[in-house]
Amino acid sequence: MKIITRDVPPRAAWALEQAGLHPLLARLFAARGVTSTEELDDGLARLLPPDTMTGAGEAARQLADAMAANQRLCIVADYDCDGATACAVGVRGLRLLGAPLGFDSVHYLVPDRVVDGYGLTPAIARRVKDSGAEVLITVDNGIASVDGVRVARELGLQVIVTDHHLPGPQLPADCVIVNPNQPGCAFDSKSIAGVGVMFYVLLALRAELRERGVFDAKNQPRIDALLPLVALGTVADVVKLDGNNRRLVAQGLKRVRAGALPAGMDALFAVAGRRLDTASSFDFGFALGPRLNAAGRLSDMTLGIECLLTDDKARAEELARTLDGINRERKAIEGEMREQALEMAEALFDDGEEPPPAMVLFDPDFHEGVVGIVASRLKDKLHRPTFVFAASAAPGKEHELKGSGRSIPGFHLRDALDLVAKRHPGVLLRFGGHAMAAGCTVAEEHLDLFEQALQQVAHEWLDAATLQRRLEADGALDRQYRRPDLVEVLQGQVWGQGFAPPVFCEELRVVSQRIVGEKHLALKLQHQGDAVDGIWFGHTEPLPERVKLAFRLELDEWQGQRRVRFLVEAAEI
Repeated sequence: MKIITRDVPPRAAWALEQAGLHPLLARLFAARGVTSTEELDDGLARLLPPDTMTGAGEAARQLADAMAANQRLCIVADYDCDGATACAVGVRGLRLLGAPLGFDSVHYLVPDRVVDGYGLTPAIARRVKDSGAEVLITVDNGIASVDGVRVARELGLQVIVTDHHLPGPQLPADCVIVNPNQPGCAFDSKSIAGVGVMFYVLLALRAELRERGVFDAKNQPRIDALLPLVALGTVADVVKLDGNNRRLVAQGLKRVRAGALPAGMDALFAVAGRRLDTASSFDFGFALGPRLNAAGRLSDMTLGIECLLTDDKARAEELARTLDGINRERKAIEGEMREQALEMAEALFDDGEEPPPAMVLFDPDFHEGVVGIVASRLKDKLHRPTFVFAASAAPGKEHELKGSGRSIPGFHLRDALDLVAKRHPGVLLRFGGHAMAAGCTVAEEHLDLFEQALQQVAHEWLDAATLQRRLEADGALDRQYRRPDLVEVLQGQVWGQGFAPPVFCEELRVVSQRIVGEKHLALKLQHQGDAVDGIWFGHTEPLPERVKLAFRLELDEWQGQRRVRFLVEAAEI
């Protein structure tokens, strides 16, 4: 592990400090590319305008016409947290803006991960038609659903695709597409999540309804009430937190901390043991998000969407408890698969050798709903692009393998799959995704060829420097900043993908160390002359007396006393 200290542009840090920021925050923000306090303004007025998102205006006009004609609308969702929150935002938002109440007006359909697969398929289009809907709206999917959109249009459905995934060589035809990553779209935030795209469609729809005189600026519905859901989906989908995404998350967090959030989110906070008044993006990514995702992985995401849609507190608590139970089951399955997959991976190279530049693993007993999480864990441990495959459980597709991949910086996973598909036509039955996460389906007989092809791409694209695990850190922590109040200030900021939470690094003396809970290393450290507690979760190897550590800060409360504790992330030995 190589710990790299981030550069801090001195002029930017000075300017931020002169503008009133605390010196520590000024240093941290400057290291993340912030040059002025205007970039930190999280006011709603600073959000990018909806009219810069191609297709949003046309989608708004179609939806306004449909609502005026009392047409039935059906949202086709995805089965992850982004898809679930986007669906809930769509249903709630359309009803807020005047769609008649009741199931027949705005309803939704979420594909089953195993039976239906991903996205708007021809079969899903037929089910939407059979439901009596006249307008089909995709959320967090659809940009690759060329056949599904075609069938929907042949059935007479109007189709509005809202998505954020990278488009393939062919776009769906004869429909409205709202996706900032489609060719020609000038919307600056290409990293917006699917839930964010749906929120922008609602902003455009509200503007269209204002123009039609349905309401004016004074009495228009307050769709900012949806921002807690937008924030949750944005963080849980691990999209880059650029300026616009940070504003969406910050606005959502403000409402959560004030207790203004849907009953289902409130109940999820409760079952996760998290406090609303100190809610953070960490809670979205590691407490609420996994509980919603678990439903789509092991059960039915309808449970998650219903939890986000209900306004009945008792019903919300019941659904949140169910989701919590499913998540516990997911953890147990994941733990077994992770250990098995790690043994398989380590068998591919001798002790002391470097792992191959890309990993591809399959076992007939793997659960397809958990392969993505296991791939992520292996990628983190081995620092290699990793695909984990499971046998498809869909009827008639038993010989297909469904894989989920996670990548490292410097290796664009979807582009790698595209190159494999071009070099070896027919090997990939389906694929899609992003730079850091992607999925694909292969015939079992072609798995070895896929592995060889991916390894070849990895050999060509990755060099020794890229394959070395690196951790960017923020340098030493001045002892005067090792205070509970400053830790609270840091925890109150919006951190996440592309705007990493603070990690400090410096050489420390290890006064004592012991194993706790069988798999964690509890430490007594000396930091700039003071004794500080530390812990390294999931690590049991002893440390030398003096060692360079990368660590985060957390508050440890014990018997009414609050102390700062170091959470060790890595050691450079």
